[in-house]
Amino acid sequence: MTLTLLVDPTVCPDREPGLQPWTPGHSEAHHVTIGYGRKVILTSSATVHSIEILNGGKLVIADSYRPILLRTKHILIGNRGQLHIGSPDCPYKGNLTISLFGRSDDTDTEHSYFGRKYIGVGTGGTLEIHGEKKLSWTFLNKTLHPGESEDNSYLFERGWGNRGIIVHVIDPKTGEVLHNDRFDTYRSKEESRRLAQYVDVVDNGMILAMMVNDEGSNNLEDSGILKPILYYTLRPQASISIVHLSNSTVLELAEPAEGWGPGDRLVLASTDYSMHQAEEFTILPCPACGPTQVKVQGECPVFLHMGEEVDGVDMRAEVGLLSRNILVRGEMEPGCYGNEACKFFAFDTFGGHVKVERGFKSVHVSGVELQHMGQQSMGHYPVHFHMNGDVDQKGGYDPPTSVSDLSIHHTFSRCVTVHGSNGLLVKDVVGYDALGHCFFTEDGPEERNTFDHCLGLMIRAGTLLPSDRDSKMCRDITQGAFPGYVANPRQDCSATSTFWIANPNNNLINCAAAGSEETGFWFLFHHVPTGASEGMYSPGRSEHTPMGQFTNNRAHSNYRAGMILDNGVKTTQANDKDKRPFLSLVGARYGPHQDADPFKPLDGGKDGGTFPDDDGSRQEVKNSLFVGESENRGMPIPDNRIWGPGGPDLNGRTLPRGVDFPIRGMQIYDGPINVQNCTFRKYIALDGRHTSAFGFRLNNSWQSCPNNNVTDITFDDITSRVFFGEPGPWFNKMQMDGDKTTIFHDVDGSVSEYPGAFLVKEDNWLLRHPDCIDVPDWRAAICSGHYAQIYIQTRNPASLNMQMVKDEYPDRPLTLEGALGKKKHYQQFQPVVTLGKGYTVHWDQAAPAEITVWLINFNRNDWINVGLCYPPGTTFTIISDIHNRLTKQTRKTGVFMRTTQRDKINQSHLSRGYYYWEEDTGLLFLRVKAHNEKEDFAFCSVKGCERVKITAVIPKGSGPSDCMTQAYPLHAEMPIVDVPMPRKLPSAKLVRTALSLLVTSGTVNGRKLYQPDDGVQLTVMDGHDGTLVESKGFRNSILQGVPAQIESYVNNLTDQ
Repeated sequence: MTLTLLVDPTVCPDREPGLQPWTPGHSEAHHVTIGYGRKVILTSSATVHSIEILNGGKLVIADSYRPILLRTKHILIGNRGQLHIGSPDCPYKGNLTISLFGRSDDTDTEHSYFGRKYIGVGTGGTLEIHGEKKLSWTFLNKTLHPGESEDNSYLFERGWGNRGIIVHVIDPKTGEVLHNDRFDTYRSKEESRRLAQYVDVVDNGMILAMMVNDEGSNNLEDSGILKPILYYTLRPQASISIVHLSNSTVLELAEPAEGWGPGDRLVLASTDYSMHQAEEFTILPCPACGPTQVKVQGECPVFLHMGEEVDGVDMRAEVGLLSRNILVRGEMEPGCYGNEACKFFAFDTFGGHVKVERGFKSVHVSGVELQHMGQQSMGHYPVHFHMNGDVDQKGGYDPPTSVSDLSIHHTFSRCVTVHGSNGLLVKDVVGYDALGHCFFTEDGPEERNTFDHCLGLMIRAGTLLPSDRDSKMCRDITQGAFPGYVANPRQDCSATSTFWIANPNNNLINCAAAGSEETGFWFLFHHVPTGASEGMYSPGRSEHTPMGQFTNNRAHSNYRAGMILDNGVKTTQANDKDKRPFLSLVGARYGPHQDADPFKPLDGGKDGGTFPDDDGSRQEVKNSLFVGESENRGMPIPDNRIWGPGGPDLNGRTLPRGVDFPIRGMQIYDGPINVQNCTFRKYIALDGRHTSAFGFRLNNSWQSCPNNNVTDITFDDITSRVFFGEPGPWFNKMQMDGDKTTIFHDVDGSVSEYPGAFLVKEDNWLLRHPDCIDVPDWRAAICSGHYAQIYIQTRNPASLNMQMVKDEYPDRPLTLEGALGKKKHYQQFQPVVTLGKGYTVHWDQAAPAEITVWLINFNRNDWINVGLCYPPGTTFTIISDIHNRLTKQTRKTGVFMRTTQRDKINQSHLSRGYYYWEEDTGLLFLRVKAHNEKEDFAFCSVKGCERVKITAVIPKGSGPSDCMTQAYPLHAEMPIVDVPMPRKLPSAKLVRTALSLLVTSGTVNGRKLYQPDDGVQLTVMDGHDGTLVESKGFRNSILQGVPAQIESYVNNLTDQ
């Protein structure tokens, strides 16, 4: 005989032997300490002042069928203390609420580390909370229209015949069609009598729906049978909807709603530009619903919520569950009181918080709802891991530390904060309606943390950091700024983000940033670690750290941007030289390298990037789809200032900024940038609104790199492939340096139809030649050539403007004001130049005493000749050197000797060059030439940046150094095309046998054509004999300023 004993290995925490019942009752003055090995179980609701668990003490919450409410000011889990609510294998099934009460101005002493109103896990403490497993969030799988509720719809089709009345009898309780018929009351009075008999036998209370198909009154009106009925003429199809007055709506979800039940609350994300179109609903019982359906309370949604793929883009709204069976909440006062936050918020912002201290023993939290948590003060957030170091196996935690299946909503300071902690798993977390950055990494050293399937939406501005603040907060909060400093909100602040990632080496997988006041995902850089993490890595390490995994994430309904990989924070306190507050936004550039070592290229990559801040890398966008104005039109709302015409049909829709905001698919800025195998769809320009697939950063003072490459581009339903800008709304005066020097390389001709061509701004004559092709609609020219850049750095003075002239076009100077502010101690001008040409440079003040010319994107033996204007009597010292941007070391390589023969400047060598001082014209001539090889995407040579430094002794009292009238026409040259223009692609649709001419009025082959209306007249001629084929006019009222109809007309012309 064999006896087999089956033992369940899962032991629920509240079934553990030896637990002592604990019923503390209700007293807000009762201080509770559970210690010295005492293990207790709470079986009923209680109110106490505070609970401290330490020295081996253990508190377990019983999984009771009766709801339990535990009210306390705080729970402190100290050394060897434990709090258990369920377990991973035995999740808590009852309903538990932990309610943290108290005010910020309470008289009792607050904890020096945890503060007030908290659940705190100290050194050696254990916190295990595990609620029921529920689907955290999913997608809406059927579009929900505003005003739409549960209904059945039926179509009346033309298939019923030519004329007559179509009738449906419908049960009002079920919406079922019981019977239908057609009566040809147009032809036959008998049919009219049959209709009357039909109506008479319909049961009382049924719905009788009638629709006239074309015509039905010929014999009906004389009979007097149905005179009270209102008739409609049936179009190809008409519909009737039977709406149940049930005050409910059924949502179709993308996956089964595991764990969702009646009474649970959920949030439906906005699918428009504004995050404020998110809506909350309560789930109702629905026996008839399938696994992927939920019925929610509410007669109808207020806003449109997409539930489908639109124009190739998954635009489904996220649906997040807010309710859990374990609730941790802060008890709130009815209004704001007693702190600086009341200047900005009318409600109480002193919520509860959960904080974990370094050296904890174990923390795992799942299946919990956190409501009214966080405080508008530093260090008090709904979930806060503070200076914990490694919290995974690397730090000895097995299983690794995690928070999962959480709902964090209506909070007052962030959602999940990871501060000085590494290896944390944050999974299936919904963060909704929060103040300040939601998923937040704080000081810069946080690495290897994983945010997996997290959703954040309705993320509003908060007061804590400059980057949290909106414009009003930025101006009004002066703490930390140097006295007298006036903040620039869009520069210093205004960066509220759903995911704020301060170190690239973190993982974001399957996450959604579904609405913030500024940005969805923002990767930024602390040049040195800040706050409590000071000294944890060497300067610049975060800017060079390779990114962790960033996979299958999505962003929408964010005001500024879906994702930014840029900028840093100020890591020094305010002083008289830099008056901005600590942690204000500053410029930074990301250049990942192996082991975060700037001397080790990443995966054999080439050095390059944005000079001088970035030590490497280029930006690439590949295999991507850009959609300008999709079929998701949004919806008009009261006082909506961004509703207007748009899209291919010019119908009303929501717009991203204003009705004249220039929508652009890819905004080219700085560089080098590589755009490859991308499709641009539905970029439709309007009269007064420039829209294009490619555009450039608005109001740009910085450079544009000639190594910005685009290739294999497809356009689908667009009116303008690229637009370089013109003075007007949003573009302003187009007088900033970056506005004037824009350029990119059309490698395969998929944009311009000229393979290998460059697209340049139409009025930049430093880059043009006689064969360039003007494209007026683009404000561009298609050119060929070898292009590079020079950086001209000036000192003493720095606040001056520069004119640069190409000798081939002396009447077309380019005026630059400098990329840096006029108050800087030096200035930098960054023109793009055609190689192998001559130029002169002039100033609106006396020439600078110090000029450094940097050779950027020059390959070996590339050169230009430059004549710089100086006052008579100036003397010069000129050297060449190489500057290593990584080591910050500079090595002198040669000197320039004066020559009396101008042609000798062309005999430049590495160690010796020549300059020619033409005092009659005031021009100092020299050749700047690269002597070292350069890797593909590098700005400088393999040995460093080659430079020419000119130190001038300028006579005192000299006037502006403008030598234009002396220089030209003396040094003018005949324009020469060094690089022939490429042949146009033979497949281009615009190359046709028939010749199209756009005219307003005039004569064609001796025949006058007049335009009867305002607009555009299109004339088609036979390309063989010049005879007129046809002429067609397009009125402005039809065109809306856009030649889309013209393009369609031309494309449909047949070759003769």
